[in-house]
Amino acid sequence: MRGDLDEPLSRWLWLVKWLLAIPHYIILFFLWIAFVVLTVVSGFAILFTGRYPRAIFDFNVGVLRWSWRVQFYSYAALGTDRYPPFTLRHTDYPADFEVDYPERLSRGLVLVKWWLLAIPHYLIALALTGGALSFGDGDEKGGGTVSLLGVLVVIAAVILLFTAKYPPRLFDFVMGINRWLYRVLAYAALMRDEYPPFRLDQGPRDIEEATP
Repeated sequence: MRGDLDEPLSRWLWLVKWLLAIPHYIILFFLWIAFVVLTVVSGFAILFTGRYPRAIFDFNVGVLRWSWRVQFYSYAALGTDRYPPFTLRHTDYPADFEVDYPERLSRGLVLVKWWLLAIPHYLIALALTGGALSFGDGDEKGGGTVSLLGVLVVIAAVILLFTAKYPPRLFDFVMGINRWLYRVLAYAALMRDEYPPFRLDQGPRDIEEATP
């Protein structure tokens, strides 16, 4: 997964990105329905043949790629002001996502990796995106939880508003959280058999890509 900080960034554009991204949200709603259905179809294909149908694989990776671009533009990173393209394919956009196609996949793992084996990662993902910080009493009106990722992006937005600068270390940390989440998502979507590492790889690019 790649996300290159695309400075200079507008001080105020983040205030309306939720509105500007609505066309993408509408399209992604239907793309994700297709993604879920095709993942189930692919699960049966893997179970009987040990292979992920290539056309479905490319489509599903494209949905993840499109989603990541929109999230990078909006409130998962605020890493660019360039409007995301309406495409499943690779472009020169500052954010990109790719999964290497597996020639063979385990027939047995397909039955357990998306729910049982991924449970530790789901718990961590919940902490990072919805349950890491709590306030008040959960039984009282007004109590609840907030997202660690959301808090970090809000901090970045406020800093942008006053300085027009995105602190590099904060951006690297935000990227690390997103990278963890997308690795787990690709694993749960049956795209790879390799278990996702319990590692927060920070920075705009994966370690393997960044190493000459």
